Amino acid sequence: MRLRVRDVFALLLLVAVLVPYVGYLVDGEMPLIENAQAMASTGLLLGGLAFWVIRGGQQTWRLGKAEAGAAGLTLVLYILTIALATTSAAELLLAAFICSLLLVFTLDLREPKPRL
Repeated sequence: MRLRVRDVFALLLLVAVLVPYVGYLVDGEMPLIENAQAMASTGLLLGGLAFWVIRGGQQTWRLGKAEAGAAGLTLVLYILTIALATTSAAELLLAAFICSLLLVFTLDLREPKPRL
């Protein structure tokens, strides 16, 4: 599997999500990220940008079933994290949301199957 320039750029965007998330886990907050809502919103913004970059201007509506399911799961986890940000479940939902971002990236990174 060859990595394209856009794959590396999308990976850097995901690292830009993971670094503040680790800092958030260690310290409870980061500059400009004070709670689970801000961390989830940062993850959605940078993760969405990474998704757009890795698709490379291709038709993003043409996703496989796995990619569409993972992207839908990510969106649901984001909404739940925002809605339940003041509860104790917010940290677990945030962790699941970050993991789902990585899942979407991994599914989009794999080699496409040749069409017959």
